[in-house]
Amino acid sequence: MTTVHLIIDSTLGPLRLASDGEHLTGVYFAEHRHAPKDLGHQVEEAAAPAVLLAAARQLREYLAGERTDFDLPVAAAGTDFQQRVWAVLRAIPYGQTWSYGDLARALGQPGASRAVGLANGRNPISIVVPCHRVVGSSGAITGYGGGVERKQALLDLESRAGTPALFG
Repeated sequence: MTTVHLIIDSTLGPLRLASDGEHLTGVYFAEHRHAPKDLGHQVEEAAAPAVLLAAARQLREYLAGERTDFDLPVAAAGTDFQQRVWAVLRAIPYGQTWSYGDLARALGQPGASRAVGLANGRNPISIVVPCHRVVGSSGAITGYGGGVERKQALLDLESRAGTPALFG
């Protein structure tokens, strides 16, 4: 199946969910840095593949403060190094942040903070693969493909676990 995408609304702005029909291949904000230009044919929820319906439901639950992790088949296109970084991102617990250095150390490459940051910034499956949980070594909110305001909103949501209202 070719790539298709579904657009859902949230108070963080529209989210574009992409799929190859079997896997979630992307979650992008409207003004997402590094988003592909072509996400394939846009579908309505009534015609969306099951994986996009599950992703929409789980994202709604997450943004309402009702879900802390995701159970979705994902397939992100990237280099071997990016794949390794994205796999480690999924291990960062809900409500916690790691520095780029922490992420590099978890990969077994303590000197690769900069490369880890670049791979983190190319994560195509925002929120589900929680690149928003990576901050600067001082704890500063650093870049985010969807914008630092959204990153802060996601971190705030997780810090007040259970308090709803990011989904509109």
